[in-house]
Amino acid sequence: MIVNPKDKINGEITVSGDKSISHRAVMLGSIAEGITEVTGFLMGADCLSTIECFRQLGIPIEVNEEKVIVHGKGLLGLSQPSNMLDVGNSGTTIRLMTGILSAQSFSSDITGDASIQKRPMLRVVAPLREMGAKIDGKEGGKYCPLHIEGQGLKGIHYQLPVASAQVKSAILLASLYAEGETTVIEPAPSRNHTEIMVNYFGGNILQKDNVIKSSPVKKLTGQYIKVPGDISSAAYFIVAALILPHSELLIKNVGVNPTRDGIITVFKQMGGNIELINQRTQCGEPVADILVRSSSLHGIEIGGSLIPKLIDEIPVIAAAACYARGTTIIKDAQELKVKESNRIQTMVSELKKMGASIRETDDGMIIEGGSALRGAQVESYHDHRVAMSLAIAALKAEKETTINNSDCVSISFPNFFSYLEKL
Repeated sequence: MIVNPKDKINGEITVSGDKSISHRAVMLGSIAEGITEVTGFLMGADCLSTIECFRQLGIPIEVNEEKVIVHGKGLLGLSQPSNMLDVGNSGTTIRLMTGILSAQSFSSDITGDASIQKRPMLRVVAPLREMGAKIDGKEGGKYCPLHIEGQGLKGIHYQLPVASAQVKSAILLASLYAEGETTVIEPAPSRNHTEIMVNYFGGNILQKDNVIKSSPVKKLTGQYIKVPGDISSAAYFIVAALILPHSELLIKNVGVNPTRDGIITVFKQMGGNIELINQRTQCGEPVADILVRSSSLHGIEIGGSLIPKLIDEIPVIAAAACYARGTTIIKDAQELKVKESNRIQTMVSELKKMGASIRETDDGMIIEGGSALRGAQVESYHDHRVAMSLAIAALKAEKETTINNSDCVSISFPNFFSYLEKL
């Protein structure tokens, strides 16, 4: 993809549906009784992988342009797949499904693409084994493919070593089947879509501060889910409007869950002109319209408990920081090293090609902003968030930028480049 510099970005858009919520709607709809109807579903490759996996587990799922209809068969209604389940590039799918599959009455095998096969699974496998799960895999379950012998589970008391919504969610989904209560303690709040949606389907999860308690359930009931726009997708357009002069952009119907809204906090701290309007609750999730105007940004330090609330947005924050006055320090973000690519390394490498003053640290990066970037030929590393972040950086660079392997954006935002062109 070739991206040319632009003078401004103006208009009104509705971004693709929230990826996290779309995944969970299919998963919980499949193990609930009755029909779950999902509108606003993200038709990206990762979420379609979740649909295909549950179809292989015997769940009828209808997909059309307007909605996804899941014909749930109940907690124990899944059937043994005839082939190995393939999650494609979706880390959410493999980690959350491992929790569900651990409690079934059959065995299953699950894997993903080359990227997924390098991503750590022991962080999920270890607590599930404590619950009684029988899971084996490459290097003793450190990596997939995984072989899961479904069996009865018991509740545990588990302290997460790092804040991770995927690990927490795998445990909570397994806890629906477990004997006794399960307690999960987080070092910092991570996204809580699983907790909200389980309760929306009739589950029993209680949270106080960083302590989450889940009790087993006899059944979940199918629901109507209206998926809000993904704040991680909105982030790219937020940055574009902030850094390009004379810009004003309204992004409608965006999920602003407080465990996900770290990017709003960060850009307000950096001097960004951002307003949340028409705030409301939709299927248990907070939603708002986001109004963004061009702003003069300044560098700040980003770390600590904010990181889990914006982990997916750090690549585009790095792009914005290149155009901010002063120094931006991003720390406590080691989790970026085990995403689709090592996002610390890849963003530093590619922004340097564009002339950024940026350096890698053990847990983040340091960016000296304020100098002009120039167009270059850059690599996406087949990482959708890297590709989109570089595209936004290119909007204010001198001359054109070529992004290699840019088709990876289909994982989370298939219409990204057409939206960008429209605006």
